[in-house]
Amino acid sequence: MNDEPSCIGAGTAGRYLTDDEARDVVSRGLASLRLDGRRLLVIVPDGTRTMPLPMMIDTIEAEVGSRVAALDYLVALGTHQPMTDAQLGRLVGRAVVDGRFSRSRIFNHRWDDPATFATLGTIPASEVKTLTGGRLERDVDVSLNKIIFDYDQLLICGPVFPHEVVGFSGGNKYLFPGIAGSDIINFTHWLGALIGNYHVIGAGYTPVRAVIDRAASLVTRPVACLALVVTHDGLVGLHFGSPRKAWQAAAALSAHTHIVYTDRPFRRVLSVMPEMYDDLWTAAKGMYKMEPVVADGGEVIIYAPHITEVSYTHGPIIDEIGYHCRDYFLGQWERFREYPGGVLAHSTHLKGLGGYDVVTGVETPRIQVTLATGIPEARCRRINLGYLDPAGIRVDEWAGREHEGVLLVPRAGEMLYRVGTGLSVPLMKETAGV
Repeated sequence: MNDEPSCIGAGTAGRYLTDDEARDVVSRGLASLRLDGRRLLVIVPDGTRTMPLPMMIDTIEAEVGSRVAALDYLVALGTHQPMTDAQLGRLVGRAVVDGRFSRSRIFNHRWDDPATFATLGTIPASEVKTLTGGRLERDVDVSLNKIIFDYDQLLICGPVFPHEVVGFSGGNKYLFPGIAGSDIINFTHWLGALIGNYHVIGAGYTPVRAVIDRAASLVTRPVACLALVVTHDGLVGLHFGSPRKAWQAAAALSAHTHIVYTDRPFRRVLSVMPEMYDDLWTAAKGMYKMEPVVADGGEVIIYAPHITEVSYTHGPIIDEIGYHCRDYFLGQWERFREYPGGVLAHSTHLKGLGGYDVVTGVETPRIQVTLATGIPEARCRRINLGYLDPAGIRVDEWAGREHEGVLLVPRAGEMLYRVGTGLSVPLMKETAGV
């Protein structure tokens, strides 16, 4: 890491970048790459992330569009639903027809098609044991969307937020899990679950990040990164460099931008989910980002009347296993070990901290998670979640009740809430331990 070039960037907490400042970072960053006559693939997030992607595309096209042989885009879906042309059009801010706009192509990452992938190598078990702090010890196969080999240069362009699996999103996470194969996705997500969202979200250099960066070292194409720090009101920071350097700078700024500190825990939290989350799989961030600020025995209510599905991708598996704390699965590992680690991880992250008595079979979650969505009550109960009729909730009645131990979060999912007075976790310490 020490021989990586310095990061180019701008941004400080408490102010927004001007368009000229953002363009300057992109211009200087792209000028440092050898792009003339070469093929450039830009890896971007899907619609579940707040980001000024149309502006970034305009800027990239203006800087290098006339110089490169190809300028295409790949949506880092992970295992989210493929996007339609209409959805892609909203994402990039221009009409998309048959996966094309302007002179560019835009591709969904087809994680559901085995023909998508090329194997890059294997992280051996002995190294995995070191990277994970001894939590796991097995070989991990590393595969990636083979479309990257059709291009000379890769450019990650995406935002950084506190994240339930890896600590902070962004950087090489746009490769793994963004455009990765199932083994590395399931492994890293289950590793995050073993640590627990409560402990890893908003932390610094986590074991999951260490595994992701090790996997990224197997990528043979040059990779650069534009890492953004954004809020709903504007662009706070923009950093260009290697994925690790750009992410490191952006994550440090995100820690000052995306974490809200409160002087007390709350007994009830109403997380109002915006429509960019279209199933519980994505809207679960309304729990992830709130768990640290909920008192023992308290409740998080995910309010999203527009959501009618648990997961468009993984719903049938979730219907089988339900939502449970980590120890529920570990205490019955022979029963659950063949399920995908990514789905088990999602289950534990949404349910939160808790215990499980292997003798009595009793699970004791720390807090209650309740859905006020379009998902029917019977299904909520079946998957081990609470239910409230969303029609009975008047959001305005939840405002201004912090003194009662009640917190309203009007646009939940990206801001992390903690009890404290400032940064309470070590940031950017490159170690496998948490």
